[in-house]
Amino acid sequence: MDSQSIAHVHIVDDDASVRESLEFLIKSLGWKAYTYKSAKDFLEGYSACGKDCLLLDVHLPDMSGLELQEIVNSQDLDVSTILMTGYGDVPTAVKAMKLGAVDFLEKPVDQQALVYRVRSCLELNERISNRKWENARRRRKLDTLTERERQILDQLIEGKLNKVIAADLGISARTVEIHRAHIMKKLQVKSLAELVKLYMAANGNKGLTQGRT
Repeated sequence: MDSQSIAHVHIVDDDASVRESLEFLIKSLGWKAYTYKSAKDFLEGYSACGKDCLLLDVHLPDMSGLELQEIVNSQDLDVSTILMTGYGDVPTAVKAMKLGAVDFLEKPVDQQALVYRVRSCLELNERISNRKWENARRRRKLDTLTERERQILDQLIEGKLNKVIAADLGISARTVEIHRAHIMKKLQVKSLAELVKLYMAANGNKGLTQGRT
């Protein structure tokens, strides 16, 4: 089964005719389509599959598309958003993209443009989902380290020499070398550069700079 056939497209629009026409189009392409008449309906009914695109109207009866996008962000929902906006409402769409939407379409929606953008949206979300899975796998590897190994790893990442780590922890340099070898084996890396890359990816690439060893 290819990625398109298992992709899920969620349509949030208070206009029933828009929902029906978009649902028909999405299903004709082999994707699964889910429709919601309000933001509340979406939040209550949404279930992530990992390959999700949200077609979101700006103007909804209970809250705006921008407010729903903020909730999508705050809840870290595994979905990428394409905003649908009326003519002359482009500044709102730009604001939505700053909030995390990946694209916008002007109404009335051109079918060819919609198909192209939905495909791009699904591909992006799949890449994001794969990256999240890979980072989670890296974190699970780090969780296999003992407390002492984690202490040494933290100092290695800071670029400290073995002898400095030994002095800081009150152990011998030889003991640091042994722990370092165990760390490399457990994490399945062959160099300090690989170790730093794994560590930073698992922690969201939050900035430590590799130093000398």
